[in-house]
Amino acid sequence: MAEIITMPKMSDTMTEGVVAEWLKKVGDVLKPGDGLLAEIETDKATMELDLDERMDLSNFKDCRLLYIGLEKGKAVPIDSIIAIIGENGEAYEHLLSGAPAAAAPAPVAEAPAAAPAATAAPAVDTSNIKAEIIGMPKMSDTMTEGTLVAWLRKVGDVIKPGEALLAEVETDKATMEFDLDNFIDISKYSPCTLLYIGIEEGKTVAVDDVIAVIGEPGANYQALLSAGSAPAATPAPVATATPAAAPAPAAPVAEATVTSADGRVKASPLAKALAKDKGINLNEVKGSGENGRIVKTDIDNYVPAPKAAPAAKPAAAAPATILGQESYEEFSVNQMRKTIARRLSESKFSAPEFYLTMEINMDKAMAARTSMNEFSPVKISFNDMVIKAVAAALTKHPKVNSYWLGDKIRINHHVHIGMAVAVEDGLLVPVIRFANTKSLSQISAEAKDLGGKAKNKQLQPKDWEGNTFTVSNLGMFGIDEFTSIINQPESCILAVGGIKETVGVKNGQFYATNVMKVTLTCDHRTVDGATGAAFLQTFKQLLEDPIKLLV
Repeated sequence: MAEIITMPKMSDTMTEGVVAEWLKKVGDVLKPGDGLLAEIETDKATMELDLDERMDLSNFKDCRLLYIGLEKGKAVPIDSIIAIIGENGEAYEHLLSGAPAAAAPAPVAEAPAAAPAATAAPAVDTSNIKAEIIGMPKMSDTMTEGTLVAWLRKVGDVIKPGEALLAEVETDKATMEFDLDNFIDISKYSPCTLLYIGIEEGKTVAVDDVIAVIGEPGANYQALLSAGSAPAATPAPVATATPAAAPAPAAPVAEATVTSADGRVKASPLAKALAKDKGINLNEVKGSGENGRIVKTDIDNYVPAPKAAPAAKPAAAAPATILGQESYEEFSVNQMRKTIARRLSESKFSAPEFYLTMEINMDKAMAARTSMNEFSPVKISFNDMVIKAVAAALTKHPKVNSYWLGDKIRINHHVHIGMAVAVEDGLLVPVIRFANTKSLSQISAEAKDLGGKAKNKQLQPKDWEGNTFTVSNLGMFGIDEFTSIINQPESCILAVGGIKETVGVKNGQFYATNVMKVTLTCDHRTVDGATGAAFLQTFKQLLEDPIKLLV
């Protein structure tokens, strides 16, 4: 008897899943010991769905995959129908009549009998088409949409394993290269060719929306597109299967990008960032990379050509007096700023925050830092000492090292400190993992490395995921005191001001001293006032007697 296969729950926090890859196609035989059906992307990782672990396939005389109800790359809630298995030739349509609404995406193999007459086209079997739809990739844990900054290939280009850079995509974290080698096995196509581009440069679409089709030359990719979902932005296709004249892509609104004669940017994200910082026009730089692509070395070695002196202008009559002129500038919000706005708004308007401010004497910390830097292989900063003290205090006050998860509170036994770093487009929070187990010199080296990657837009997802507590330090900007918004689902964030020389009083005598103010923002759902105050007292003791940080 045919049997429904639903989206399995493969992690404790999973509410929906994505079929990353079907490992079988309609009609394939499923045997005991060979029950791998699909790769499922959960909220934690991509895992294999093995039917042998869920049922006894030997109950079927000739077990086949009869029906696929979910396209690769699409997300559905837990328990939604994704497939049907059964004996060869067995009827299964009656099982679909009771399918939940969430499981209603168009089937890959054939349409349900109840489909409108006008949609007879999906009955075409696309399983043998030697092509594949490429969706907007999810390149960070918080990414919901992406901007296609630059196409690195044009329709008709052959894509080889190891040379599969397809495009540059702006996420909410950084501009990253979309390398097909990291997502699919392109060696299964001979040769693998870019057949279709479905989004113009500068356009923004949701994660998983169609951006391109790859496959073998001549493959009927139009059938794949008609069977699948159309791109959310539905731009006019940049090109068709015939790589003739592609319409010129629209320039991004957020910032001007230099394009080559074939209409695509030929510069790496790092080269673009460096050129922007140095005020270099990419049109004037000769690229030394693949196909003339501009790379970091070209920017570092760039010497501007001398410009001719402008001709003298004839004297003009004095203009009439102008008291003022109205002007303004507008630019599109990039993915990073959108995500910052969304997440911080959610935090500010949902978490019942309260604030605890404490003044810390830094005299001994300043002396200790001077002594430690005489022996440390890397220069230790006050921020490194703050991170080390926070990590040590969290091990003593684990309730502060917690998450609010709506219906439960998670106490984290590991200490991953997020380090807020200001970058040109917003704010990034790279993570120092297991900070409580690391020495000051280790923390210092890691903080410098992550800070440099953040400013050069070189962070990878592993660098910014998993923080359990965040430190935001504006002391180097001359800020004495401020408050920060919690980075949910964390329970707290510490705002650190600058060290300020002031006058103290002891036994009626005035003396010069150095103090630093810190403010702990707490989520009252997880951390009470006394708990937050106890954490700050421990943090204060560690910095006021920094030898405790070394034991």
